[in-house]
Amino acid sequence: MRLLVDMNLSPDWIPVLEAWGWEAIHWIDVGAPNAPDTELLAHARDKDRIVLTQDLDFAQLLFAARETGPSVVILRIADEFDSAVRLHVCEMIRLAAEDLTNGALLTISASRARLRKLPI
Repeated sequence: MRLLVDMNLSPDWIPVLEAWGWEAIHWIDVGAPNAPDTELLAHARDKDRIVLTQDLDFAQLLFAARETGPSVVILRIADEFDSAVRLHVCEMIRLAAEDLTNGALLTISASRARLRKLPI
């Protein structure tokens, strides 16, 4: 899988995701820090990447677009730096890998994960 980490998450996610065998880049390395979410989504779609974010607006953008991609993983977790949280997030992404590859919205909280196939 190829992931694109949004500006609202630390670049420290890159080595964590790569340790799981996934290719990952941070938005700061490919786009303007103040770029609109639509630009980030377009880049992810064009480059076949899955967006990792804490921005809830991405769910609304996916709903409005009614497209099958790109996939988005939304983290609803307070402490993104906690190692147990990062393990939980990566495990949920791994479990949803097939759906994320085909187009899905995965929302991960501390206690559960919710997966919806695109379009939503």
